[in-house]
Amino acid sequence: MSDSKFKCWIEAMRLRTLPVSLAGVIAGCGYAAHSGSFRLIPAALCFAVAFLAQIASNFANEYFDYRNGLDRPGREGPRRGVTEGDITPRAMLTATLATLGAACAAGLCLTLYGPAWIILVGIAIALGVLAYSTGPYPLSHHGLGEVAVIIFFGLIPVNFTAWLQSGAWTSECFLGSIAIGLMGANVLIINNYRDAADDRSVGKHTLAVLIGPRAMPWLYAANAVVATLLVMPQWQGCGMLVPGFYLTAAIAVSAVMPRLKGRRLTPLLGITAVLMFIYSLLFAIL
Repeated sequence: MSDSKFKCWIEAMRLRTLPVSLAGVIAGCGYAAHSGSFRLIPAALCFAVAFLAQIASNFANEYFDYRNGLDRPGREGPRRGVTEGDITPRAMLTATLATLGAACAAGLCLTLYGPAWIILVGIAIALGVLAYSTGPYPLSHHGLGEVAVIIFFGLIPVNFTAWLQSGAWTSECFLGSIAIGLMGANVLIINNYRDAADDRSVGKHTLAVLIGPRAMPWLYAANAVVATLLVMPQWQGCGMLVPGFYLTAAIAVSAVMPRLKGRRLTPLLGITAVLMFIYSLLFAIL
């Protein structure tokens, strides 16, 4: 594979957003560690499932948006390899299915550490990867992308990662999973805010298209406030500086959003993902 082709595949993985998939698992490991029940192997398998599932979702989004005519050359945001002719549609579909298959294989290994019905959660994740971009009612095309992120990057990874290690469900973990989901939804909010004009022109009804771009910075800030309020009681002493730092940085990002257009918003997407990742990492180790 040539260097240029390799770079196209790396771009298709959307590395800026990959901290989002890892943050939920890290937070779940944090809840398990705080209860004295951290287990390395199931934690590693959860990381593998989350990492591979998000790459598969990014690949699927690129392939199905191309197939449905929702992408066009020169669009805002990261370069779309299939639309620009860098990657063939067949290669992208093959990569999607292969990566999703690898995620499912890692998920099957988790049955060694939990009941057989955990397979149903894996099936839901696999269907969610595809339902985000395709099917009779693609979630990302009907203003439900942010809801999907809250579920698949917050509720599911945080709660199930913690439960597979500790064997217990807790209200603190549940509230924390909502907070992580809201942080993750903010990544998609910036993405859809940036792409609103392109999406509107091809009939893709993201939340930014449905409620209008002007509302998105306010929604971003509201998500950050609610997320902070949910987790603030779980911190003590100097640790309370961590959610405070997250909220301050997130509000700053929301204030900058209206001043930027197009590709200039992409760095804010990466910053939002990193803020979520840093919060989860600090929660796990403090």
